[in-house]
Amino acid sequence: MTVSDQVKALIHNQSFVNGEWVNALSGKTFSVINPANNELITEVPEQTQEDTSAAIAAAEAALPAWKELTAKSRSLILKRWAQLVNENLEALATILTLEQGKALVESRAEVASSANYIEWFANEAIRINGDTLPRSANGNFEYMQKLPIGVVAAITPWNFPNSMIARKVAPALAAGCTVVIKPAEDTPLSALALTHLAADAGVPAGVINVITASTGAEVGLELCKNPTVKKLSFTGSTAVGKILLEQCASTVKKLSLELGGNAPFIVFEDADLDAAVQGAIAIKFYNSGQTCICANRLLVQESIHDEFLEKYNAAINQMVQGHGLEEGVSHGPLINEKAITKVQSLVEATIKQGATVYRGGKVLPELGSNFFQFTILSDLAKDMDIFSSEIFGPVAAVYKFRDESEAVAMANDTPYGLASYLYTKDTGRIFRVSEALEYGMVGVNTPKFVSETVPFGGVKESGIGREGSVHGIDEFLEMHYVCISA
Repeated sequence: MTVSDQVKALIHNQSFVNGEWVNALSGKTFSVINPANNELITEVPEQTQEDTSAAIAAAEAALPAWKELTAKSRSLILKRWAQLVNENLEALATILTLEQGKALVESRAEVASSANYIEWFANEAIRINGDTLPRSANGNFEYMQKLPIGVVAAITPWNFPNSMIARKVAPALAAGCTVVIKPAEDTPLSALALTHLAADAGVPAGVINVITASTGAEVGLELCKNPTVKKLSFTGSTAVGKILLEQCASTVKKLSLELGGNAPFIVFEDADLDAAVQGAIAIKFYNSGQTCICANRLLVQESIHDEFLEKYNAAINQMVQGHGLEEGVSHGPLINEKAITKVQSLVEATIKQGATVYRGGKVLPELGSNFFQFTILSDLAKDMDIFSSEIFGPVAAVYKFRDESEAVAMANDTPYGLASYLYTKDTGRIFRVSEALEYGMVGVNTPKFVSETVPFGGVKESGIGREGSVHGIDEFLEMHYVCISA
C-alpha cells in the first residue's frame, strides 16, 4: 500500500463510538480546512450533548471487561498500537500536516513521539504496584492497591493533535480506564486516524471513543458534568482550563490541566552565544511559534544584547516558510484566520507602545492568508502588553536585563509557570537560577527536553498534574486501601 493509499484509508469523515464509525445524531457536519491554502479536506460530524452522552455510556459499558484484563494483556495491545503508528508514520504525518499546517519534518517527529508515548505506557501498565502497610492494630493485615479511576474524558488541542492523544489516552488505557476524546475542531482527523489504528491493534469496542464538534462548549459541558466521567485531562488555554475546572466542581472530578505558558529564555553574558542563538531559534519558532513551551520572552543580558540580535537575525534567514508538504519548507502557516488576527494585533499594539521592529512584523499574503513573517521585536519593556501575552506565533520578543537578580525577577513576573530556559557556563548560576525559576520545567543550555520519560507540566496558572514519565500513569489511578482484621 502506498502512502497515498494509507492516507485515504486513515482519513475518516465519521466519529468513532462503541467500535463503530458514526454520524452525528442530527446528521449535521462541519468542515476541516487545510490552513496552508484554506481548501476543504473533508467534513466530519457536528456532535452535541446527546452524542457525547452516548459515547460516555459506551465507555462505561466497556470499562468492566477492559479493567479486568491482565496488565500484560493491555500492555500487548498498546505495544501493537505503537507498532502500527510507526508502520503508518508517513501517512499519519501527512494527515497531520494537511489539517494543522506544520512542516512535514515536524509532523514526522510528532508521530514518532506519539508511538514512543504509547510504547512507554504499554511498559508502565505492568508496573502498577501497590503496597503492604504497617499494621495499625494487632491482628490486622493492611494493603493499598492502585485501581483505574474509571471513564476518562480527554480534550486535546490543535497544535499537537497526534502526540496529545497519545500522552493522555495511552496512560489511561494502560491503567485500565476507558476514554472519550474530544479533539480540537481544527484537527479532528489525526485523532480519528490514531483511533482507527488502535482498533486495528485490538482495543475493544467502547474503550476509545471520539466525539467531533466545531465548538467545544456543549460537548465539554457534558464531559464535565456527567457523573460517569471520573477524570478529565485537558490541554489548552488557561482561560478555558478555568472554565472546565469550575464545571467539574459539581462532580469533584480528578483533573489534569496542561495550560498556557509565558516561557522565559534567559541568555547570560557568559553563555555560548552561538548555542543560545540556535536554541532560541529551535524553541521560539517550533510549529511556527504555536506551542505552550515556546520561548515567549527572550531575556538577553545587556552586554551581549546587540550581538545576539545580529546572530539571531542571521539564523532566521536559514528558515523557509511555505506549505508543509513542499520540499525544503521548515515552517508552515498559523492554524487559522483568528490566529493571524491575534498575532498581527499584538505586534501592532507593541509597536504603538514603542517597540522596534528588528525584522518582519507583517502577514505574508503571497504564501497564503494564514502566514505571518518571522519577526523580531526589540526595545521592549515590562509594561508593554506583549510581556504578559502568550504570543502563539513566529514573533520573537527580545528584552534586556542587567544582572542575575533582574533576570530571575523578570522571568517570574507572570502568573504562568510551565517551561523556562537559561544559557550560561557558570555552574553555580545554573543551580541558583534553576531553583529560583518558578516553573515546572527548566532547560539549561538546551531547548529540547520533552520526551515520554519526562514529567511534563507546570505550576501556578499553567496547570495541574503531569504527563509522561513514570508519574504520568498515576493521574489515571486511585489508591484503594484495604484493612483485614483477623
